[in-house]
Amino acid sequence: MTASPRLAPRDRALPPVFVLGGHQTDFARNITREGKGLFDLVGEAATRALEATGAEAREVEVGHVGSFIPELYTGQSHLGGLLAEAHPDLAGIPITRHEAACASGGVAVLAAMADLQAGRYDVALVLGVELMRAQSGFESQQKLGAAAWVPRETTGVAYPWPELFSHVAEEYDRRYGLRREHLAALARNNYENARRNPNAQTRTWTLSEGAFAEDDKENPVIAGRTRRYDASPVTDGAACVVLASADYAAAWARRRGVPIESVARIEGYGHRTARMGMKDKLEASRGEPYVFPHVRGAVLDAFARARIEGPSALSAVEAHDCFTISHYMGIDHFGIAPPGEPFRAIEDGTVLRGGKLPVNPGGGLMGIGHPVGATGVRMLLDAQKQVTGAAGENQVPGAKRVAMLNIGGSATTAVVLVIGRA
Repeated sequence: MTASPRLAPRDRALPPVFVLGGHQTDFARNITREGKGLFDLVGEAATRALEATGAEAREVEVGHVGSFIPELYTGQSHLGGLLAEAHPDLAGIPITRHEAACASGGVAVLAAMADLQAGRYDVALVLGVELMRAQSGFESQQKLGAAAWVPRETTGVAYPWPELFSHVAEEYDRRYGLRREHLAALARNNYENARRNPNAQTRTWTLSEGAFAEDDKENPVIAGRTRRYDASPVTDGAACVVLASADYAAAWARRRGVPIESVARIEGYGHRTARMGMKDKLEASRGEPYVFPHVRGAVLDAFARARIEGPSALSAVEAHDCFTISHYMGIDHFGIAPPGEPFRAIEDGTVLRGGKLPVNPGGGLMGIGHPVGATGVRMLLDAQKQVTGAAGENQVPGAKRVAMLNIGGSATTAVVLVIGRA
């Protein structure tokens, strides 16, 4: 395994892809209790994304949908057809559904980027969606095990992902040492940030100090080292963005009376896929500085394509905090701290609210919610809001460039994007 960039020369000359904006549904909603279903999420996110950007449905030439297991959660497949139902003018365009576990939204974005950069289309609609709360939390967690190696990692395991990410915490502790208080600080920061986010699932939650401690009543163990408030919640939600070529974005900016330099763009990307099994990945990286070298490689690929040297060029980061330990991992894999030493950036406040490089200023997956297929698209939308000054109470002052890490499964899939503006 290697963390070295794998860039072909042509990667550096690809045309930019612009992010015009979009819409996120309220992740606090329980769609089933509202008497609604998957299509309602798809339709709302798509139509309101078009309204928010002022793009016309008739101008959209291609669609990409990210969703993990709607077949298991709702019985519904073939989600491209649902997007075509969202507006009469979307019927007839090519639409593809993508799956990469919790990185389904991220790979949908990559597919849309490829379409635009190849010159096939000028306007793409990218939507991520998951409806997860129709079953109990236990049933939902069991279904999520489909992203692990079945049955090798799932047989007899009540909560597959809390168990598997507990192994990551154990690996950090084995290599570098790991203190509970640092993971708790990340959890607390996420929930505090989410209180300011009008679309966050946990914005109204009231948590005691016991929720951030080894308190078996307030914060019980789910599996191994993973406690209740180390984990992101089960969520219903959708997010949708409008992506555009340089030609369309320039015309769009002119009709809105804004300079093209103020429009967000995807400056770089990284995408890598590792072995399926968690323990196999961890064993393969023994002796390496990074626990997940392929994730570090995806970060370096994105930085290289964006032509930046490292995290000093960033204003904020969206890390995939499905668990506090994956948040912790994101800090050193982005290079914010040396390998195995994210605690340094936590203790000095660098990655916390108001720090030099805040991570998850909107609350992350833990605070905002984690409808798995929607997460990568939601991250991109929040990054777009940050660099255009539209993030409201979660705004990082003067943000000009944001990086995001969207992982799928046991970090098997890693998608990294760098979003900025000229």
